[in-house]
Amino acid sequence: MLNSQISLSELSKMSGPSQAERAVLEEEFNWLLKEEVHAVLKQLQDILKEASRRFSMPTPGLESQLKQENFILGSSTHHHQQQQFSNLPGFESMTSMDQVKGVLTLQGEALTQADINLKTAKSNQVMHFTFRDDKHWKFQQIQDARNHVNQALQLLSSRDESYHFKTGAEVNKLMDAVMLQLTRARNRLTTPAAMTLPELATSGLTKMFTPPMPSDVMVNFYINLSKLCLTVYQLHPMQPNTTKNFRPSGSSVLHNPGAMFELNNAKFEVSQVHKVECVVPWLNNTLLFFTISLQLCQQLKDKISVFSSFWNYRPF
Repeated sequence: MLNSQISLSELSKMSGPSQAERAVLEEEFNWLLKEEVHAVLKQLQDILKEASRRFSMPTPGLESQLKQENFILGSSTHHHQQQQFSNLPGFESMTSMDQVKGVLTLQGEALTQADINLKTAKSNQVMHFTFRDDKHWKFQQIQDARNHVNQALQLLSSRDESYHFKTGAEVNKLMDAVMLQLTRARNRLTTPAAMTLPELATSGLTKMFTPPMPSDVMVNFYINLSKLCLTVYQLHPMQPNTTKNFRPSGSSVLHNPGAMFELNNAKFEVSQVHKVECVVPWLNNTLLFFTISLQLCQQLKDKISVFSSFWNYRPF
């Protein structure tokens, strides 16, 4: 059992650091504010500049500087990645890679070409579609992530090496603001937007192809983590006598067979869903940059909290 009799000298030791210890702590804390904080800010800027560079937009006249990369949909890497999802509902529709094959060309945030072969359930014929020459599809997810990275860089560059942080709270406030932008950037890549089927039908994606996609086919492209995903929906119109069972589906990243929607007074049901994807290595690296940057921010905050816990009062 703990001895309830504690001497006054022991009590004074527990109450906090001595005058000499306090002086050393203050000196170390001032060094942290003056030197180490700026070293971390420089490290963060270097990492995030590299992440931002990968997100770059093709500049008119300088498109060749941003390399075009081709990715094969439904490659063996993709199949391996899918193993862990085999227990998900609708998985059988995801793995039907013989139904949809293609190559996507990505340049920064823009999908500059999509070459897709689609085998339809109705005719069992293979249809071939490509983007029209005048069409590019820009990924809003990549645009948004880049904007958040640039906002984080602006926050960091607003405190250059000549700036002297006076309190730990001031550093924490900056780290919290940077971490918020980095978390938002990461979330844009890890969480694709949920859309309703009418939103997909009117998104303009189907009008980008030549020859035009048939009216009973819809497509969607999105980023999920380090993967570029293509979902193809095959539809069939619902007969008037079956519409009493009509229940329109809500928003979703991936709609399942049987989902229903109404467009221009006509009702449709999703008959088949095919999802294929490919891994984009630079997206994987970018997510890693976000993780490292968030850890650096948190480590700096932790160091400040260690110092503050040595004082009986808050030093900031």
